[in-house]
Amino acid sequence: MSLFEAQAPRPLADRLRPRTLDEVVGQAHLLGPDGPIGLMVKRGKLASMILWGPPGCGKTTIARLLAEHGGLEFEPLSAVFSGVADLRKVFERAKERRAVGRGTLLFVDEIHRFNRAQQDAFLPYVEDGTVTLIGATTENPSFELNGALLSRCQVYVLNRLDDRALEEMLAKAEQVEGRALPVDGEARATLKALADGDGRYLLNMAEMLFQLAPKTPLDVKALVQTVQRRMPLYDKAQEGHYNLISALHKSLRGSDTDAALYWLARMLAGGEDPLYIARRLARFAVEDIGLADPQALVQALAAWDLYERLGSPEGELGLAQLVIYLGTAPKSNAAYVAFGKARRLAKETGSLMPPKHILNAPTRLMKELGYGAGYEYDHDAEEGFSGQSYFPDGMARAKLYQPVERGFERDIQKRLEYWDKLRQKRREEG
Repeated sequence: MSLFEAQAPRPLADRLRPRTLDEVVGQAHLLGPDGPIGLMVKRGKLASMILWGPPGCGKTTIARLLAEHGGLEFEPLSAVFSGVADLRKVFERAKERRAVGRGTLLFVDEIHRFNRAQQDAFLPYVEDGTVTLIGATTENPSFELNGALLSRCQVYVLNRLDDRALEEMLAKAEQVEGRALPVDGEARATLKALADGDGRYLLNMAEMLFQLAPKTPLDVKALVQTVQRRMPLYDKAQEGHYNLISALHKSLRGSDTDAALYWLARMLAGGEDPLYIARRLARFAVEDIGLADPQALVQALAAWDLYERLGSPEGELGLAQLVIYLGTAPKSNAAYVAFGKARRLAKETGSLMPPKHILNAPTRLMKELGYGAGYEYDHDAEEGFSGQSYFPDGMARAKLYQPVERGFERDIQKRLEYWDKLRQKRREEG
């Protein structure tokens, strides 16, 4: 670093960047003495790895410190701004260093942005040890990285920074600045909540507050007016998308209406397509409620239609009302389970013909072959129930639908039991 660079102002986040792995906050499960990366450092043998975690949790810092600790040349690349040509240059420099006994740590930020062909370019150089690769990603590697690359790297999950880690960072910032952060207690808690686990974002907001230097500490209202509220971390196409819809679905299945409303709000705040949510809620109505409350599907279709007519934000209230209805409805997956059994049974039994007595006979030949013979018209039968078999000849009767003792399915169960008794009676009489 030149004299002029040393005198240039540096952002607070850069001034507080950890100088050793011990100074990295919130990732002791990986970097501690018994953590997998900590053990690598202790043994002096660094393997290629993928660091998966949210923004601002220390991925770049960890990679830089590992390079320093291992005596490796640090080659940083961003997959957003780099291509195959940039990779080739890095690999050439790495080969030259290797020839004179020096190693290279290649750090690729947002590695998930590289396409499959670009990811394949790493393989021979990782395989033969020309580079030690550390890739950083905010997305689930199993979705975004090809299997060949994953098989050559360890995947480590970094924690979202919790309140304790964020408070430790604020304390260090106050120590470096030599003064307290100009906010009251509640505003300090709000500041950490606004950071949403992102340490870099927290320090950037803290630096702005230090620079403003208000005469009196800011309260929550003044703080929110001062700093821009960040959008929730949510990627509609990838991990956040799948995690939050799963949270919504399982909260509804568990009849936790309040939690379901929270996850609905999180998805909408993150920019999720409300029509996608409407489709998934309609699916939930038939999969997890079914005939325990037949109105659930009606309500789902009504809320879907309402949103299509009103749009946002008015139509979102219809989705919220639907979530409340589904969350408080009796639950049953009996129809879902029954259909799954029926599909498996249909696959196992192949192309068995329906019994002839329930086939129509529009031609004389079909009548001569016995089509329709012996069919009993149920409306003419005693109690409107003939008790005939409608499964293929020679196939045992299967019990597929088994309603639960909840909601409307209680009545259905009574009806089925009544018909079973009549069916048994007809068999005994026959």
